[in-house]
Amino acid sequence: MVKSTSSSSPGQRQLRVGELIRRTLSEVLLRGDVHDPDLNRMSITVGEVRVTTDLRVATIYVLPLGGEGKDEVIKLLARNKGELRRIIGKKVALKFAPELRFQLDETFDRMDETRRLFAQDAVRRDLDD
Repeated sequence: MVKSTSSSSPGQRQLRVGELIRRTLSEVLLRGDVHDPDLNRMSITVGEVRVTTDLRVATIYVLPLGGEGKDEVIKLLARNKGELRRIIGKKVALKFAPELRFQLDETFDRMDETRRLFAQDAVRRDLDD
């Protein structure tokens, strides 16, 4: 049996559990199942969920719709992580509900920066050569 290290790519089980948590959390946030009116008034995109190999910790990458209120959304999710963990534990068939950690999803910012770089004249000239 080969042990996976943190530098290796995630296994099928991690990917499957991460996607299940992502879909479940997206649905919970969309329906407003959390008892926090501040959180329920926000539209939040859950871009990705990365789960540790032991499935005990889930890092959830989120972004508020339109990108406004990034710091607020992280604070609200952190404030409600106990309830969110309990809801996920009920809806996802796992032995243990993972600890939830929330981070901003910066994928869109990186994509915008990449587009900006490719739009520069010098870069386009190099690509055309």
